[in-house]
Amino acid sequence: MKKLILLSLFVILVLCRLVGDAVVNSAPASASDCEIATHSVPISNGTLFYNQVGTGQPILLLHGLFAEKEQWNSMMCQLSLAGYRAIAPDLPGYGKSTLVVTRDYALENQVALLHQFMNQLGIRSFDVAGSSMGGAIATLYSQRYPEQLRSLAFIGSPLGVVDWASSVKNAIFDGINPFIPIDEEQFDLEISLLFVTPPTIPDSVKTERVNDYIARNRHYQQIWDIVNLYDDVLCQRRQGQSTQLPTLAIWGREDKIYDIRGADRLQRCIPGSQTIRLPKAGHLLLIENSEEATVDYLKFLNVSHSIGQRRNS
Repeated sequence: MKKLILLSLFVILVLCRLVGDAVVNSAPASASDCEIATHSVPISNGTLFYNQVGTGQPILLLHGLFAEKEQWNSMMCQLSLAGYRAIAPDLPGYGKSTLVVTRDYALENQVALLHQFMNQLGIRSFDVAGSSMGGAIATLYSQRYPEQLRSLAFIGSPLGVVDWASSVKNAIFDGINPFIPIDEEQFDLEISLLFVTPPTIPDSVKTERVNDYIARNRHYQQIWDIVNLYDDVLCQRRQGQSTQLPTLAIWGREDKIYDIRGADRLQRCIPGSQTIRLPKAGHLLLIENSEEATVDYLKFLNVSHSIGQRRNS
């Protein structure tokens, strides 16, 4: 069975448009003054939109398939309060970012476009963190441009380690792709798989999202097919890859997309990596468990940066 982590576009619509600033304001009270700015830059034949907040050491945050940059809002504010410059792009072809060539949805091409993006920002050294498909892209970036990166992190289970959880398999065996829903019942199934505590979604939003999946079904299916080619990418050995970046994985114990047992394989695939099994957390822990995830991520960054400074001194 092919493997694919999906962070649906509806999550952004629900959590950002329906509850407004609730995602951002789920951070500590002092984060209420957080002002996330949106910018754009040209890349190849398209345009890349990104959110940014804070100053200091840059952190590049990469979302998953069918998602948008806004899912990082809460973590971005918390990272900026800790003295970091958080940058979250709409990946090429997702959200507001445009893309001309279908094959650029291939993850290697996403890496090349992100490299252009970071060069345009004049950033030569940064940390990278990804969720779901973003984790696989972050890994490929670390393999292609290791000299640029200080650390690698997976905020939620990444694409490319283990097979689907049984809940997803059962839906697929029934002929349903719960992540490209074509009716409201399938839409509700998607919500139940992505969240530990599913939000209440108005019927009007369900109808809007389902209509989009139906109208552009071929487009979504083409992207799905491309990304499915990377079902084991994190566990493929790379010849000539010597130094392993400091690596952290935060995996939700109640993840219904990839079972928590996948965390063991991830540690075998990336020797020396640190894995945190977060209780009462699912696939979208960067939204539902943003405070706990940020605390763990900041601890990891502090340690990895300290070790890096000692090695370079």
